[in-house]
Amino acid sequence: MRIKTNKRLMPMLAVCLLFMAIIASACSNKTETNTENSAAPNTPAATAVVTDNAASPSPEASALVGGSFPRTVDSANGPLTIEKKPQKVALVHWGLMDDLLTFDLPSIGLALPFTAKQSSLDTEQYKPYADKFSEVVFVGENTEVNLEALLAYEPDLILAGTVTNEKILKELSQIAPTLLIDEEKTNVWGDWQAVVTKFGEALGQEENAQKFIDEYAAKVVAAKLQLSGIEGTVAFVQVREKNMYLQGTNYADQFYEALGLTPPEAAKGEGAELTLEGLSVINPDHLVLGYFNYTDTTLPALSDEWGKSEVWKKLKAVEQGHVYGINGALAFGFGPIGRAYGMEIIAKELKSK
Repeated sequence: MRIKTNKRLMPMLAVCLLFMAIIASACSNKTETNTENSAAPNTPAATAVVTDNAASPSPEASALVGGSFPRTVDSANGPLTIEKKPQKVALVHWGLMDDLLTFDLPSIGLALPFTAKQSSLDTEQYKPYADKFSEVVFVGENTEVNLEALLAYEPDLILAGTVTNEKILKELSQIAPTLLIDEEKTNVWGDWQAVVTKFGEALGQEENAQKFIDEYAAKVVAAKLQLSGIEGTVAFVQVREKNMYLQGTNYADQFYEALGLTPPEAAKGEGAELTLEGLSVINPDHLVLGYFNYTDTTLPALSDEWGKSEVWKKLKAVEQGHVYGINGALAFGFGPIGRAYGMEIIAKELKSK
C-alpha cells in the first residue's frame, strides 16, 4: 500500500506538528526538573551518578582525551595551538633527533648534526626506531637547516630550539606552526626527559613519552647493578682523528653519577683535551675509548699512534687489560637512544673484565 499526501495540507500539518512538539518538550522539561529536585530517599541524584562516572573513565576514554586535538601547548614565544594531530613533523634542532625518534609518526623531517652519509639511522642501535616511520626526510646537514628542503617537505609541525635555531625563527613560523623549546630554561643537552615530555604534549603522545622515560630508568638501574663491583677510577675519552678529549662529569654524568662509577680527579667538571703525557698523569684504572671512526676504521684515530708508545703501554688500564672501545658518536651523544647504547655497552664491557 502506498500512502499519498496532499501537498496543500502539508504547511498546516507541519505547523500542528511543530506546536505539538513544543508542548511535549515543555512537559518533558518540567517533569525532569521535578525529578531532579525531589529524588527519592536513599537514592543518589542523577548528577551524582554522572560525577562518579566522570571521575573514573575507561582506559579507552582516557587515551582518547589524552591524544585529542586541537590542543594548546606552551611554546617559548607563547601558547601554540595545534589544530590537528601532526602527521608530518620536522625537527630542525640538530641535537634532538633521539627525542623525536621515540614517537610514532607516519613521517618525520630531520636536520642532522653531520652529513646524511654519516647518519646513525642505519646503525644497529637506531635502525629499529628509524624503520617504524613510513618516511624520513633530511631537511638539513652539518647542523644547518636547508629552508628550501624544509619548505618542500610541507610539515604540519616544526620542532625547534630558541638558541640553536635563533637565526631562522621567523622563517620557520612562516612555513608551519613551530613549537619552540626554550633553551635558556631547558638544558636540552642534558635533560632529554624534559624534551621528550614536551614533544609528547605537542604530538598527543604523553603516555608514549612517559613509557620511554620509565623504560630508560629501568635500564639505568639494571646497568648500575651490573657495575656495582667495579673498583677504581674510570675515564671516558673521545677519540678523534687528531685529538682526544677527557669527558668531564658535566657531560658524562649519565655514566659517572647514574652508574655509580668513580671519575678521575681531572674529569670532575668540564674535562679537557688530552695529551699522552697528560693521560699518563691521570692514569685511570679503566679507560673507555669512544671512537668517532667506530663504523669506518679506515679513517684514522689518534689512539692508533698513541698505542705504539711506551708511555701508553705503561698505563694501568692498558697493563691490566681494562681498555674498552665503544662507538663514541653514539654513546657520547645527547639523546636517550645513544646514551642507552653507551650505558649498556659500558656495563657489558666493564663487567666482562
